[in-house]
Amino acid sequence: MDVLKMLALPLLITLIQCPLYLSVKVSSKKPKVEVHEHSDAVLSCEFWTVKDQRPRIEWKKKEKGVTFVYFNEKFTDSYAGRAKIEGATLTIHSVTQKDSGEYRCEVTASEDKDNLGETTVTLNVLVPPHVPSCEVPKSVFVGAGLDLFCKDKLSVPPATYRWFKDNKALTATADTPYSIDPNKGTLKFKSVSKSDAGMYRCESSNNVGAPKSCVAQQLKVTEYPLNLTVLIAGAVGFLLLTLLCCICVCVCRRRGCCKKNKKTKSTKSYNPPPPPPPPIRNLKHYKQTQSFMI
Repeated sequence: MDVLKMLALPLLITLIQCPLYLSVKVSSKKPKVEVHEHSDAVLSCEFWTVKDQRPRIEWKKKEKGVTFVYFNEKFTDSYAGRAKIEGATLTIHSVTQKDSGEYRCEVTASEDKDNLGETTVTLNVLVPPHVPSCEVPKSVFVGAGLDLFCKDKLSVPPATYRWFKDNKALTATADTPYSIDPNKGTLKFKSVSKSDAGMYRCESSNNVGAPKSCVAQQLKVTEYPLNLTVLIAGAVGFLLLTLLCCICVCVCRRRGCCKKNKKTKSTKSYNPPPPPPPPIRNLKHYKQTQSFMI
């Protein structure tokens, strides 16, 4: 009995290890790969076949469409010289953000019953923070609203932001006259005061590399000049007066006091003047030389 058990155990192990499927099988040890920019990315692809020992291997990348990476035992132009393949595993050297995306490993075993198998690997290239672009106006008037903007479009994952005034980090609370959005990089003032003047800069950061900051920029806060105040008051007064006149005209028209009186037609008949008299012809005068008697 013990002998049978000893013989059955290796047989069971052999049955487990032998492929019972009749088609090619493809898989990846690491379907999601994250690497830093300018490092090597290894996209794992393993396969098993029943009969075909030299299957055809292809790698494709899914972008707007599907493009070839490795086809007919050659790399395409954008990967030639910077990629290699071992078995079915693909290695891309010195990756950039453009290499991020979804890759598909396809193995075709023509001698197997179901001769096509595939697996997908997603590559995400991590990019450290870059110097953000900061928008800080040179001057603003007291009491005006103000928005400061900061953006780093290149970092992966997307950066978060901090604002500094005079090299001191700003923290927004319910009592501060400003608000900060760390994800969008905006610093908003509802109403600027003289104390808000200073040197402002923004810092972007993520978990990939060291934080980066833009150059500090001076913000000046000035009061409205007297002549400008008078000009604004005059413009507001003119607008109010114009609005009042428009309202008066509308009310007058609705009440009918602005309608024009229609001219009455004349009932007298028209008699044309008499025609001029015909011209008088000149008569010749004859002298009587004889008398006649009957």
